[in-house]
Amino acid sequence: MFNLRANLDYLARMKPYLVMSTMLFFAGVIVGGTNPSLQDFLYGQLAALAELGDLAESAENPGLAFFLIIFFNNTIKSALVIYMGALFGIFPAIFLVVNGMILGYLYKLIGEQGENAALIFLKGVLPHGIIEIPAVLLACAFGLKFGALVFRSIGAMFRRQPGLANEYEAFVIRSVPALIAVVAALMVAAVVETTLSVWLLAL
Repeated sequence: MFNLRANLDYLARMKPYLVMSTMLFFAGVIVGGTNPSLQDFLYGQLAALAELGDLAESAENPGLAFFLIIFFNNTIKSALVIYMGALFGIFPAIFLVVNGMILGYLYKLIGEQGENAALIFLKGVLPHGIIEIPAVLLACAFGLKFGALVFRSIGAMFRRQPGLANEYEAFVIRSVPALIAVVAALMVAAVVETTLSVWLLAL
C-alpha cells in the first residue's frame, strides 16, 4: 500500500483522470467569470464561505479556528469526492466545476469593485492555491476513476471484462496513500492560507 514506486506508477496511469479534473476545474473558472446568470448562486456560495470566516473570528483564538475550519472543511470534502465518485463520478465532477466557478466569479467580483484582482489573487490565493488546488485535483481524479470503474462494472453485466476485480482492488489500495498525501498537502495549504496569505494581503 505504501510502496512509493507502486504508488507513483499508479499515479502515472491516472493521467487521463488528472487531465479531466484539471479541464473541469478551469472550465468552471471560465464559466464563473463570464456567466452573469450564475451570479446569485455563486454569490450565495461566497456568502456561505464568509459565514465560516465570521465563525472563526468569533472564536477565542481566531487564527487557530480559521486554520481548523479550512483544514477540516477541505479534508472532509476531499475524502467525499474520492469515495462518492462511486456515484458514476458525478460528485467530483460537480465539485470541480462549482469550485472553479466560485474562483472565477471571485476574480471578476474583485475587479468590478475597482481592486487589482490579479495582485490580490497573487497575494491571497496563489501561496496556498499552488498546494491546495493540485491536492483537490488529485482527490477528484481518484473520484472520477472510481466512477469510471462503476460504469465499467455495469458494462460487465453485458460483456465480460477480465481484470476488473483487480482494478477495484488496486484502486482501493492506492486511494488510501493518495488520500493521506492529499490531507498532508491540505494541512500545509491551510497553514499557508492562515499565515502567509493573510500577511501578504495585509501589506
